[in-house]
This record gives sequence, C-alpha cells and structure tokens, in this order.
Amino acid sequence: MSKSPATENPWQQLRGLTPARIALGRAGTSLPTAAQLDFQFAHALARDAVHTPLDVAALAESLGSLGLDCLHLHSAVRDRDTYLQRPDLGRRLHADSAQLLREHAAAHAGGCDLAIVIADGLSALAVQRHSLPFLDRLLEQVRAEGWSLAPVTLVEQGRVAVADEVGELLGAKMTVMLIGERPGLSSPDSLGLYFTYGPKVGLTDAYRNCISNVRLEGLSYGMAAFRLLYLMREACRRQLSGVDLKDEAEVPSLDGGGKGNFLLEGGR
Repeated sequence: MSKSPATENPWQQLRGLTPARIALGRAGTSLPTAAQLDFQFAHALARDAVHTPLDVAALAESLGSLGLDCLHLHSAVRDRDTYLQRPDLGRRLHADSAQLLREHAAAHAGGCDLAIVIADGLSALAVQRHSLPFLDRLLEQVRAEGWSLAPVTLVEQGRVAVADEVGELLGAKMTVMLIGERPGLSSPDSLGLYFTYGPKVGLTDAYRNCISNVRLEGLSYGMAAFRLLYLMREACRRQLSGVDLKDEAEVPSLDGGGKGNFLLEGGR
C-alpha cells in the first residue's frame, strides 16, 4: 500500500470535538486535496445561501398550518445586488408595504402585544429550514401568556431594523425578528432572533436582544424559545430591551433542577 503524501497533524483527534477547520494536515506546504475540496464546497454552500431567494409562498403555506395569518412585504431594496450593497435600504419598507401595514392597523385598532417578522437576511436557507419548527415551540408559550399577535410579516430583502418599522406601524408592544444570519464556512443555515420592546424607526442595536445560531447543530429550537420567552417576560415587566436587559434565565437541568447562567456566576 502506497503511503499518503499528506502529513498527519498531531491534533487530528481534536477534530471530532469541533466543526472548526483545525488539524487538516498538509501535503508539502499546501493543504491536502480532500481538505481543499471540502473548503471549496463549504464556500459554495455559503454563497448559495446568500443568493438563494426566499420561497415566500411555501413559507406562508407552512405558517398557515400553525394557524398563523401572513402579510407579504418587501423592503426598499429592488434586487439582491442592491441588498448586498445598500444595507440602509434593507432596513426600511417599500412604500407599498408600509401602506399595507397602515391599512391593516386602521382596520384593527388597538395594536397588539407581539409582531413576528421573518426576513430572508443573508440566508434564506436558514429561514426555510428553521423558522417553522422554532415558531411551533414558541407559539404555545406566547398563547399561554395571553399575548395578542399581529399577522406574521414576511419581508423580502429585509435587514434586522426593518422590524422596527413593522412594529411601529402595527402598533406592536414587542417585535421578534427571525432572520438568516451571515453564513459561515460550517454554518450556511444559521437563524438569528432579534427581540425589541417598544419598536420604532431609528432605534440602534443597543435596544435589541439577539439570540443567534439557532439550528440543529447549534442552539436548539427549545432552548432558543426558552431564552426568548424569558427576555419577553422581563421586557414586559421592566418595559425595556437591549443592553439593559440581560439573559439571566435559569436553564433547566435533566434532573428538573435549575442552573444559572455561568457567564453571570463567575464560571462556577
């Protein structure tokens, strides 16, 4: 049997503990062919995630199975190239979409407690894969709290801050944005959650709370819903969100006890 030209890395066994590209070995001064091809494949998946359009019709049909009404909106961006070059336009609604929300708000006076906004962001793949199973876990608790819901708004070519305009126009007390995060070379389908209390146009990221990497290989749907519900309850009690609202939720352990956030407890 001929010997492989690739030189093994002594840290090879650590690769089973992380999806990070470590201990790839080498062939001379270069990467082994298999590692190089794997990198190119991952890069292609990330590029596809950015450019693949959101299937709004299929997503709306799936959300209907959860008993959710949907409104189809569009940001001020005209196409994907503009979206990537002009983030500011992705943060505002197209005039027609804004008018649609005004008409809905006028027909449903009094506003609502929660507006759920779904946008393609930088990975429509993440939205298509993970928004439905996540919402399936979230909605049971939202309904148990008695919070009123606006129709779910599906925003094409949307950025995070577009949820502020949606929430303000709908008269929502809170908004939750589900959006595809920037793909990594090991995570082209990562879903991000952004929560805002008292949404209005012009808010900065300091007024939002973020829960990221929601996917099967990252933060589970159940844990993401658990952390988001904690933030929402605390926001209603304290009437704020963002940097002044910390995630201090006690994570349930397998034996039914609680374990606090180790980041806030000195690592004990």
